[in-house]
Amino acid sequence: MTFARTQQQRSEDRRISPVFWVLLAVLGTSSWAVWTGYGENSRFGVFLFVVSGWVVSLSLHEYAHARTALHGGDLTVGAKGYLTLNPFKYANALLSVVLPVVFVILGGIGLPGGAVFIERHRISGRWKHSLISAAGPLVNVVIAVALLAPIGAGLLDGAPSTFVAGMAFLALLQITAAVLNLIPVPGFDGYGIIEPWLSLKARRAVEPFAPFGMLAVFALLWQTSVGDWFWRLAYKVMELFDVPPYLAALGYQAFRFWEN
Repeated sequence: MTFARTQQQRSEDRRISPVFWVLLAVLGTSSWAVWTGYGENSRFGVFLFVVSGWVVSLSLHEYAHARTALHGGDLTVGAKGYLTLNPFKYANALLSVVLPVVFVILGGIGLPGGAVFIERHRISGRWKHSLISAAGPLVNVVIAVALLAPIGAGLLDGAPSTFVAGMAFLALLQITAAVLNLIPVPGFDGYGIIEPWLSLKARRAVEPFAPFGMLAVFALLWQTSVGDWFWRLAYKVMELFDVPPYLAALGYQAFRFWEN
């Protein structure tokens, strides 16, 4: 009986959350509304489309971390709810969901979400630790490609321009999230990828500065020419798929439905 209950509990721990199904429903409905021009304010439909798509991608990003950790040896991720795709189950809902959405609204940038809490001591092998950290950004890369490829290939040439622009903006968010996450600075997944390969001395030297890594990166992005390089890189990725960056700009403009 104990084994049966354990199996049942494991199944429940991995069952997709109703919250995620609601997100998918909002994403699907808003996509349809933008495509058909339903409603008096199509820009509000773009807003819902981008926000719901962005939160879905955040959920998949964190799920990838947790799923890889599960296969790496941390069996506790299930009990913590990380495998349910519920964004509110993450270590910090404010950092995981609220702040990333706020950053999209304020600056059109894909802020990396808060992390799932992986019990690293349960995982052996440097490659496993690196792969766990890399799994999240790889999800953003895959989503970006999935959004950009049909636009660049001309498959959506006859689609409503507002819908295509919204897709381009959502793809840009995925690109910026992937680029930011891969920066090898504490607070980002990029540092988690290289950390297992650093000496103990190097890790201890970095540790006092770890809480300020993300703040330092964003200060550089907003206050120095690093921000220009960052956006040029993001736009260059779009151009590799034959998607002009101005489409993302139009998507961002439509996303901000409260502006004239």
